[in-house]
Amino acid sequence: MERLLLGQNVFTYYEYINESEFEAKILEEYIRIFGQDTIYIDIKKKIGSEIITIPDGYLIDFTFKDKPRLYIIENELSSHDPYKHIGSQLLKFAISYKESGRKIKKFLLDNIIKDSDKLKFTEKGAKGAGFRNIDELFDYIIFEAPVAAIVVIDHASNELINVLNQLTIHTDIIRFQTFIFNNQQIHKFTPFNEEIREIKEQKHSSLKVDDLDTIVVPARKEGFEEVFLGENRWYSIRISASMLDKIKYIAGYQTYPVSAITHYAEVSKIEKWEDSDKYVVYFKEKATKIESINLELGRKGVAPQAPRYTSFDRLMKAKNLDDVFN
Repeated sequence: MERLLLGQNVFTYYEYINESEFEAKILEEYIRIFGQDTIYIDIKKKIGSEIITIPDGYLIDFTFKDKPRLYIIENELSSHDPYKHIGSQLLKFAISYKESGRKIKKFLLDNIIKDSDKLKFTEKGAKGAGFRNIDELFDYIIFEAPVAAIVVIDHASNELINVLNQLTIHTDIIRFQTFIFNNQQIHKFTPFNEEIREIKEQKHSSLKVDDLDTIVVPARKEGFEEVFLGENRWYSIRISASMLDKIKYIAGYQTYPVSAITHYAEVSKIEKWEDSDKYVVYFKEKATKIESINLELGRKGVAPQAPRYTSFDRLMKAKNLDDVFN
């Protein structure tokens, strides 16, 4: 089992006693996991009349100010054989969601109205998104915007990922683990919407998350020429569910010795990549070569080591990589 070393202290992996204990920890840390622009609604209600399901909770996400979104939450422990359970829960929810929309809206609104802090937060988010009130906001996130799911789990196996890939509902997986030393705890996880939150947290950046429509992927020479240019696609990309309907373009950053963005393509479609929680992006046509957008000499931390987001307008106007991402 994994160990974490902090100074002279060795933190060992902690096995949660049950899902209630695990879920309590997720609720305690939800701001760090999901971000400041979200509200977690810890409510368990039956959904559906014939096909019954009970999600663990709901998350309203205002990361994109103009497109708030509703997620259902499933908190699971891998030791409890969650594969069929999670797949069954999400499938039932997807089937029952539309017919239960009014019921979902009512109990979510009732929950928020009873809590002054939640109410203020939601009213502020609704106003920022251009809605007259939270009633209009809920009509949008429940009946118009695509609903998605987030599975929070300690370990995600290939079997679980394969089950989730069979569903039509977009699902993000957050792996959350805890390590302990005496009475101290360390939590290991990848934050929800990590890449997008990093953009919002850049103090001196003029890049706005609502403008994001382009994904920049790093590629080595052989793979770039064979796949990006030869097959008109790029695969095994980690993409958050919130970005799937926003990505319109893909750009290729060729790593050293080129160290530059050299081509872009308009996106045709995005699909799951094999039996993984990653995606393949298909191009509408062959990639277009552009004047190289170079990494400036001596600049560290700018070259993408993993997929990064920007806007197509910014990409087309950029003189160097700093202009693309800052």
